[in-house]
Amino acid sequence: MIPDIAIDTPIHLPRCGTWPASVHLFDQPSADAVLAALAAERPLLVRGEPGVGKSQLARAAAQALGRLFVGSVVHARSEAQDLQWEYDAVARLGEAQVLGSAVPDSTGQSGQAVRERLDPRRYLSPGPLWWVFGWESAQTQVAQYSLLKPNPPPAPEGWTPANGSVLLIDEIDKAESDLPNSLLETLGNGGFPVPWLDEPVGLVAGTAPPLVVITTNEERELPAAFLRRCMVLRLGLPDDPEALAAHLIQRGVAHFGDACNEEVRSLVATQLAEDRARARDLGRPAPGQAEYLDILRALINARGSNPKKQKELFVRIARFALDKTGASGA
Repeated sequence: MIPDIAIDTPIHLPRCGTWPASVHLFDQPSADAVLAALAAERPLLVRGEPGVGKSQLARAAAQALGRLFVGSVVHARSEAQDLQWEYDAVARLGEAQVLGSAVPDSTGQSGQAVRERLDPRRYLSPGPLWWVFGWESAQTQVAQYSLLKPNPPPAPEGWTPANGSVLLIDEIDKAESDLPNSLLETLGNGGFPVPWLDEPVGLVAGTAPPLVVITTNEERELPAAFLRRCMVLRLGLPDDPEALAAHLIQRGVAHFGDACNEEVRSLVATQLAEDRARARDLGRPAPGQAEYLDILRALINARGSNPKKQKELFVRIARFALDKTGASGA
């Protein structure tokens, strides 16, 4: 059985690696999309503009479901293999050159010892897909072979592979189309081969399939075959100014409580809704949820919980967060 995720209940996300502490609220469509992806054992593609919580949704799903969270950000040169494993050929070549130039009498290196030093498995490190599909084999690889000894993803207290994991593949639209197409093969097979290993990496009996959350800012069109194999969720902000303001205020309360009072939260939300509508009419980058939270954070950090001082400061700094063209200031 797959548990339901609580709706409109703040999920507090502790700091995790480079991910800062945060708070997430699931609405009904987001919770249903996670449930559908888990039940169908398909990736969940989350679409939407930057700053609406696409990446955070994956962390929040892991927290709510008691699963391991593993995250990877895609860049223009990313390939599917990078998500599976990494091999440091340069380090192996360097060591081979050192060993080749050494004098046998002084080093005492036998042929067997040299072969062990140059064992390719010593330069092989698990990638994100390896950790979520084969946690125990990844741990074995790191403990027994990997020269660099990378740290495993931090697991929740009491977690075991049977609890499952959530893999975030962030901003897949930055990569070439080969990556999403190749990713389909790995996800469809539930594993992948790794050179120099006797057995492929894959789920073992009793291990829950991972929830794979893939985000896109829609800067590049994704292959149709890839889209057909995903559950798709679009995250966005309400178009109606009043509904948008209410949405933002709810998030502000979840993140900061009463550190900004109701009047300040409403003032910032109303101004952002107006500026967002104006920017979209002009075809310019529009501020959104991330900017709203940035402003509240700035007001709290700079002026504490004093409403009067917060409002005075907001008038002075609003344009720096809300005007993405810089046209309103020198």
